[in-house]
Amino acid sequence: MVRNRVGWTLSVKVWLGHDGNKVLGPGRAELLDLIDRHRSISAAARLMGMSYRRAWSLVRTTNTAAGVPLVAAVKGGSGGGGAELTPAGRDALAWYRQLVRRLATTAGRFPRPTFSKA
Repeated sequence: MVRNRVGWTLSVKVWLGHDGNKVLGPGRAELLDLIDRHRSISAAARLMGMSYRRAWSLVRTTNTAAGVPLVAAVKGGSGGGGAELTPAGRDALAWYRQLVRRLATTAGRFPRPTFSKA
C-alpha cells in the first residue's frame, strides 16, 4: 500500500493465474514461502494460524490450478514426512514476489492526486 500526504492510499492485490484459475496471491505465496522455509505444511499452517486441513487444501488447489506441482509432499518414514517446493514452485514464488515488488515501486512513483476542497 502506498500513502501520500493528503491521506489517499493505493492498494493493489496481485494474483497469478493459469488457464483462468487463481494460482498465487498474497496468502498462498506466504504459505508456499513458509513451506519452503520450514519444509512442513503443518508448520506453515501453524505459523499462519490456519488448520492443517485448510493448508493442505490450499496446496492441492494451487498445484491443480498451476497445472504442475508447486509443492511436493514427502510421506513419513524413519526421518518423518515433510514438504518442499518443486523447482516450478520456487520459480512461481520468485516470479510472484518480483512482480509485487515492481508494482509497489511503480505505485510509489505514480503521481499523487491533488484534490481541491469544493
